[in-house]
Amino acid sequence: MMTGDENQTENADIQLSDEAIDWLVRLHSGSASDEDHAAFDAWRSLSDAHESAAVEAETIWYGVGMASDEQRASERQVARRRLTRRAALGGGVIAAGGLAAHQAGLIGPGLFADHITGTGERREIALADGSVVRMNAETAMSVDFGSAERRLTLHRGQAIFEVAHDPARPFIVEAKSGRTRAIGTAFDIDIRRDEVVVTVIEGVVDVASPGAPAEVARAQADQRVRYGATGAPSTTQGVNADVETAWRRGKLVFDRRPLSEVVGEVDRQYRGRIVIANRRTAELEVTGVFDLDNPDAVLSAIEMSLPVRIVRLPLVTLLR
Repeated sequence: MMTGDENQTENADIQLSDEAIDWLVRLHSGSASDEDHAAFDAWRSLSDAHESAAVEAETIWYGVGMASDEQRASERQVARRRLTRRAALGGGVIAAGGLAAHQAGLIGPGLFADHITGTGERREIALADGSVVRMNAETAMSVDFGSAERRLTLHRGQAIFEVAHDPARPFIVEAKSGRTRAIGTAFDIDIRRDEVVVTVIEGVVDVASPGAPAEVARAQADQRVRYGATGAPSTTQGVNADVETAWRRGKLVFDRRPLSEVVGEVDRQYRGRIVIANRRTAELEVTGVFDLDNPDAVLSAIEMSLPVRIVRLPLVTLLR
């Protein structure tokens, strides 16, 4: 039986869940302004509880739909039923279909890609020119080779490109509207939530961002460049490329990496979604070497070594 304090806490939790879902309905209505988006950012930053409600509401929203205009009306109807986090994540019935289809590549960018990998799946693709692409899990890629250039599009995920030398046909990979150009080299492109990271294993690449396509950052072996939707690409940063691309050897190697980045890599190998409930937890640092094929062991190690509590729910694993 619940005490008065427990009941009050649950009611407050449900109220925040309702408010977060109402925000998403407003922001996806087609009439939301920049001020509305800024107001939502301010609302979610009020407390860890607000951020947790926002993250879980986003998980529900994007698990419900994402596919077509016909589904958008259904999404809003579902959201307007005042779903609480406990009801939606506990049942998981509506979210299951959209999330499973998204992970399988049946909706989203995987629908039009030439090559896709699912959760926990890694694949090696031999291209017609002799180049090789090593795709990490949950990755989608298209290939468009012509007589003047070799162009690929990385729609989502992460891949290593081992490029066959052909100076007459530049090798170009587009990712989130940015462009990486190489002639005879090997490099890794990792599409993350808010940025794209290009790590050079061998040779030299030129990286241009969508925000400043005329500005090019040149990187060589054991260097990386980052870019986002706006602005120029970052300056080059020295890294250990073997460590940064350890996933190709079935390992995850972290040296004081933020938990948010660690979860981003583990999430590709994990059935369901992993969600960090607040910013403070996301900034915790992780160090260690883990088996890529055992993501549960990574989560267990995180729970044992960091002040993190893991809550496993249907379809979603929360890190608090």
